[in-house]
Amino acid sequence: MDNNLQILGIARKAGLLAVGAEDVSKALRTGKAELVISACDASENALRRARKSAEYGGSLYTVAPHKSFELGSITGRGSPGTLAILDTGLAARFMRGLAETDPESYGGTAELLMKKARVSAEQKRRPLSGKRRTVQ
Repeated sequence: MDNNLQILGIARKAGLLAVGAEDVSKALRTGKAELVISACDASENALRRARKSAEYGGSLYTVAPHKSFELGSITGRGSPGTLAILDTGLAARFMRGLAETDPESYGGTAELLMKKARVSAEQKRRPLSGKRRTVQ
């Protein structure tokens, strides 16, 4: 199995994968989608809608080299044409894997996500500053 598909499987098991147009739209509306992914065999209309939705929702977008039946085998939900990864670190790992095989097509998005993942990890490690208010 492809390492990138394994990352999608991990995301699904962790509840960090939106599957299908409806779930992806909901993740975009709530600001949870980090990366929107379309299957390479999705229709032109589906590709255009997913790209525009990702742009409007402030998420990154890519067309994966995987067909919808491959995505369906990982997600267990038919043949979805669109997915969204809801975790920055997992999205960065997914894109880094794609960039290793095709740096020209995926390198820019992979670099953006890796920077975003580093910033997110730094923010999680940083202690809270300032005085804490206590409830009496």
